[in-house]
Amino acid sequence: MEPERIAARLWPERVRGIEALGGGITNHNFVVTLDDGTRLVLRIGGKDTSLLGIDRDVEHSATAAAADAGVAPRAVAFVDGYLVTEFVEGHAEPELRGRLAEVARLLRRFHDARPIPGRFDAFRVVERYAATAAAHGVAPPAAYDEAKALAHRIEALREGVASCPCHNDLLNANFIDDGERLWIVDWEYAGMGDRFFDLANFSINHELDDAANAALLGAYFGELRDADLAALRLMRFMSDFREAMWGVVQQAISELEFDFVRYADDHFARLERTAADPAFLAALERPA
Repeated sequence: MEPERIAARLWPERVRGIEALGGGITNHNFVVTLDDGTRLVLRIGGKDTSLLGIDRDVEHSATAAAADAGVAPRAVAFVDGYLVTEFVEGHAEPELRGRLAEVARLLRRFHDARPIPGRFDAFRVVERYAATAAAHGVAPPAAYDEAKALAHRIEALREGVASCPCHNDLLNANFIDDGERLWIVDWEYAGMGDRFFDLANFSINHELDDAANAALLGAYFGELRDADLAALRLMRFMSDFREAMWGVVQQAISELEFDFVRYADDHFARLERTAADPAFLAALERPA
């Protein structure tokens, strides 16, 4: 359905303008301006996104919980899977490596927030992506089997950790700087999961080095522990494994003009570099 028709249905006779927002591979976002000057974001999910594990009801619940925690813009409506949130005027994709304490505070607020529906288990996600891709005619690459064997070892070390609300897609594009503070947006992969996946996902996507990882964890926990650094290193591998398999399943189902083969290959290459790092290997041998 076109955004104009959805907006007219949600705000009869009140829509004064609709403007597309950039970015977004699995959804389309629009700024809707109403007759009183209010600006809202209308989010329309893309085709077949359920095959990526996206549940729009969970996304809405996660957005609401994050807003209540002061982390995300407020959700103001949710109708037939269309999510409407407050519009935040600001700069997308801000430089965050110098603001790790602020990022840590935001993540901790959400991780300590009320439970949300839905579960995000990176170990099962990669398996589901492999099965979905195969069912649509795309076999996982040869690198999958070796990565899966390492994932099995990581899972054994992470078994039994407490779950908490997690975002699970902490790309730089999902942060907004309004000039005074940061906001996190795009909660479609959110679910109850391992906080270290979120921390590692942010770390690997922002290419944090050892010193920055230590600063992030120190700000998050109030102290720096060797066990936390080890967990972060392990889950950086899982973050890239999930991202690589996301690229594989997109090869099978996406209609977008995007090089998902290269995307998957790049993430498999990076996780292989991670797997060869002595610090990763030491974390892998750490007692559970």
